[in-house]
Amino acid sequence: METLTPASTCRHTRIRFTTRHPTEFIDLTDRLETLIAAAGVSSGILNVQTLHTTTAILVNEHEPLLLADFQRLLEHAAPSDGRYQHDDETVRTVNVTAEERPNGYAHCRALLLPSSVSLNVSNGRVVLGKWQRVFLVELDGPRERDISAMLIGEAGR
Repeated sequence: METLTPASTCRHTRIRFTTRHPTEFIDLTDRLETLIAAAGVSSGILNVQTLHTTTAILVNEHEPLLLADFQRLLEHAAPSDGRYQHDDETVRTVNVTAEERPNGYAHCRALLLPSSVSLNVSNGRVVLGKWQRVFLVELDGPRERDISAMLIGEAGR
């Protein structure tokens, strides 16, 4: 008797976004589901990470009033009009670029949020709770942004 075993796969994808607002919650869930379906993965792990120091990856509820509450919380924690040494061009000497803009507040906000999330994949779908969605959180927009998604799992359904 012949035993069939599922084929293992490992896929990496880089996804680019153009954000439109200084602070923005971009729902990635449907794009991640499409990635899983295109790879034909039935079970495994999907790791999603941001490639920027002023963005975050977050799992939470996609409810507009709650997202507005999150924005207010971040503004309270690290006000955009606060004073940050990172923004002082007279003393800062590291990682300075010509297109630098004052964004110390965004870096401080990013410190409070995760830069990646690992998600279980089962039956060809991301395993999430009833209200959970996956977000890219823009903290210093608008900008061009990239995330890295690594899918490791068993192909076939």
